[in-house]
Amino acid sequence: MTSVVVAAVQAGSTLFDTPATLVTAERYVREAAAGGARVIVLPEAFLGGYPKGLDFGITVGARSPEGRDVFRRYREAAVEVPGPEIARLAELAAELDVHLVAGVIERAGGTLYCTAVFLDPRRGLVATHRKLMPTAAERYLWGQGDGSTMPAVHTEVGVLGAAICWENYMPLFRQSMYSKGVQLWCAPTVDDRDQWQATMRHIALEGRCFVISANQYLTRADLPDDVHPIQGDAPETVLIDGGSVIVSPLGEILAGPLRGRPGVLLAELDLSDLDRANFDFDPNGHYARPDLFTLAVNESPQPTVIRHP
Repeated sequence: MTSVVVAAVQAGSTLFDTPATLVTAERYVREAAAGGARVIVLPEAFLGGYPKGLDFGITVGARSPEGRDVFRRYREAAVEVPGPEIARLAELAAELDVHLVAGVIERAGGTLYCTAVFLDPRRGLVATHRKLMPTAAERYLWGQGDGSTMPAVHTEVGVLGAAICWENYMPLFRQSMYSKGVQLWCAPTVDDRDQWQATMRHIALEGRCFVISANQYLTRADLPDDVHPIQGDAPETVLIDGGSVIVSPLGEILAGPLRGRPGVLLAELDLSDLDRANFDFDPNGHYARPDLFTLAVNESPQPTVIRHP
């Protein structure tokens, strides 16, 4: 295969209403597939929601009963992996013959994780990646992933990997993923700053890979009426302004950034560009200097309890 069409879906979750969000996901995935996409990336925390602007009643050293109840609703909206919502996405991937990389809030025991799931049209759920380091106030909502969920997924359209939002600023994580030969770097995010565009172009250049960044477009209207974000309560208030983008291995923008509305970004990737880009730079080969620098990565699961027979 010398080329493949990919898509970044830009849309907002319906907070606390995962069935409604799943309907939205299906609509945009179908739109992307109708445009020829074989790889489709959905934003960070799409199923389960990103509660932008909510404080959950937390101050230093204190939690409020009202905040605990908001968290209860948030936890109820999270999904199990595997679970019925993931199974529905797998069915959709099989029906449309597409690879899906989707951001979800995963419920596992008493902990939530910000997770990316990889869905293959023939094999279903093939891999997961839990966000290694929740950012700032995300830390009171989500647990930390470990090295056991840092996959490079080999497919007929290329090697897929994922870095979620500010994981893209973790240089050692990036190097670890480059060493696995990731060709289609999927970056589900909610970072809508202009600086994010520079990050996506840098990673494409540094990793000599295609980058597909899918962001949410979220407004106050996507939140329940009884939830009040700190940014403002007018229905038209934009909480996350997108910025989804697709970048080539030489840092050229192929589509986007998309702002001001939901939508689907499409780009046809010339996979030969991967070889052209490695001509003068390979972060894991002729530009790596392993005689000077080495990286040790612990990819073992880190269970709380280990039971021996």
